[in-house]
Amino acid sequence: MIRIDERSPEPIYEQIVQRFKELIAKGALVEGDRIPSVRELSATLLVNHNTVAKSYQELERQGVIVSLRGKGAFVAKAGDMPGMERERLDRLRAELRRIAVEAHHLGVGSDQLTSWLQTDMRDYGRDRDAGSAGTEQAD
Repeated sequence: MIRIDERSPEPIYEQIVQRFKELIAKGALVEGDRIPSVRELSATLLVNHNTVAKSYQELERQGVIVSLRGKGAFVAKAGDMPGMERERLDRLRAELRRIAVEAHHLGVGSDQLTSWLQTDMRDYGRDRDAGSAGTEQAD
C-alpha cells in the first residue's frame, strides 16, 4: 500500500502524507474507505508510531481524512474543509514556482514541463480542469 524511501531527503511523515494523497488521487482509496490505524501502519512500515500519528494529523488538518473516535480514520469527502482549500492552493502555487525555478536552472523548457504535468494529470484522472478550484489564480 505505502512505501517509504529511507534515502529520500523528504521526511517520513511527509512521504506518508503524499502517498495517501496519491492513493486517493489514483482511486485506490475512495471516500469512506477506512485507512490503517496508526499502530497498524507504524508496524507495517516499521516506523515510530508518533511519525504516523503526525502524518494522520496533517492529513486530517488538510481535510484528506477524518477520524471518528472509536471507529478509526477514513478518507474524507472531497471539499469537507473548504477553509483549507485556499491554503492548499497557495502552497501548490508556491511549489509550482519552485519547480519553475529549478527547471530554469536545469535547462528544462516550458513545453517539456507541460508535457510532464499533462502526463501526471492523466495518470491521476485530472486531465482537464478540476472546476472552479483549478481556474482561480493563487497569486
